[in-house]
Formats: sequence, structure tokens, C-alpha cells
Amino acid sequence: MAQFFPKWTNRLPLVIGLTLAVGAVSVVAGVWYFFSPKYTDAGYRPIQPVPYSHKLHAGDLGIDCRYCHTGVEKSAVASVPPTQTCMNCHTLILPESEKLAPVRESFISGQPIKWVRVHKTPDYAYFDHSSHIRAGVGCITCHGNITQMEVVRQVEPLSMSWCLDCHRNPEPYLRPVNEVTNMNWTPDENHDQFVKEHIEKLKLSPSTDCSRCHR
Repeated sequence: MAQFFPKWTNRLPLVIGLTLAVGAVSVVAGVWYFFSPKYTDAGYRPIQPVPYSHKLHAGDLGIDCRYCHTGVEKSAVASVPPTQTCMNCHTLILPESEKLAPVRESFISGQPIKWVRVHKTPDYAYFDHSSHIRAGVGCITCHGNITQMEVVRQVEPLSMSWCLDCHRNPEPYLRPVNEVTNMNWTPDENHDQFVKEHIEKLKLSPSTDCSRCHR
């Protein structure tokens, strides 16, 4: 009896099956990466109402992070500085600058500058800045080298898996507490010994329990 279809069509089910399998894996992998914070959030760099340069202030001028972010050592939030903090300097420095007009208007009117938040954890996740600072986790670990940024951008994904990686293995990110804001600090050859003593002294035991962050 004559064949209606050529012999090569016998392979069609296998080809179709492999194509569907590869397609399904590609879709899952694409969603896993392109819908993750590593792709959607890292690199976020909004335009601010005032062109504030961290490179100039924190880098070139060497202003400590804590001068503006006063709550970082004692509060869950780092806090955004009030306009008065800006005017402590700019009452005398560049008092007529056009770029600083929104700052002067805010100071006169009492209305805060509407800064655009760059780093934000989800509302269902609790993050405490002060506990990380007290543990000796440097600002650069989460925020990147701020002293080199003209416009602040989000460097890390701030995802749950990223946080858990650090909680499970915090040793590479620990430093002396008095060096947390130093963007140029690097560990020396005795870092392993320091970390061991540091963890014992502060009794550090980062939790990976769900209730620690999801309260």
C-alpha cells in the first residue's frame, strides 16, 4: 500500500516535542531573569528635582554619609535630609545658583523637596539599617560606591535571594564598624581572623527565618 506521507515525517513528533520542551524552558528562563529584580530594579536611576551629586559631596568633599542620613545608626530607615541640612552649607556656598533654586524655595516655604526614592524594599519586607551598621556591614555592600555616582542608581537587586546569600555567608561583607561609610576600605591579610573575632564579639547570627523580615 502506497505511503501518503514521506518517510521523514516520522520524525515530526520527536522534533515537535523537542521544540516545545526547549520553548518551555526558554520561557521559564526568560521570565525568571527578565522579571527578576536583577533585571527590573538594578540600574534604576531616576531624575531628581535637584541635581545633587554624591560624587562631589561624598567623594570629592569627603562628607560622611551620616551627616545627611542621620538615622542610619539608630533607626530602621536612613532618613532623607531636610532642606535645612542643605542650607547649612548653601546659605554661604553658591547661594545664588540656579540649580539650587528648588532648595531655597523649599527652605522659605517649609515644603520638603520631593526627592525620588531609589532604594526600596517591598512593603511586605522589613529592613533595619541600624542593625546592619552595628554589625559592620559597609554602605557600599548594598548601595555600591556612592562616592563615584553623579546620579545615584540602584546597583544591587535587593531581592530576597540576594539578602539570604549575605545572611548565610556574611563574612566577606563584614568590616570594622568605624569603617562602614568608608568606600575605599579594603580587607587586609588578617581579615579572616578579624571576622572570626568580630562575629564572636558581637554574637552575630544572621537569621534566615521567614519571620525575621516578613513580620
